[in-house]
Amino acid sequence: MPRSVNAVASRARRKKVMKQAKGYFGRRKNVWTVAKNAVEKAMLYAYRDRKNKKRTFRSLWITRINAGARQHGMSYSQFMGKVKASGIELNRKVLADLAMNHPEAFKAIVEQVK
Repeated sequence: MPRSVNAVASRARRKKVMKQAKGYFGRRKNVWTVAKNAVEKAMLYAYRDRKNKKRTFRSLWITRINAGARQHGMSYSQFMGKVKASGIELNRKVLADLAMNHPEAFKAIVEQVK
């Protein structure tokens, strides 16, 4: 009995990986074994950095809130402590946006928590 290898599925699988490797430099874009490794590594980086993106945005928001709070004579930790104590339920993303784009609204929040 002849050996069956399902070339259609194998080719489709390779084609999918080669399509993902489009735009890579050198042999990474057109040699199967190199492209497969490059795409695999890229997928690992993408997975890891989807998590890291949340971290970096949170730190950006904290930096912006800190800058806004210090303009009104308060540190970040003092400000956030008083925001929680006064029952204001705005998250860091919203507070950072207010501090950056709507300083008068942020000032009103600072005055409210003082």
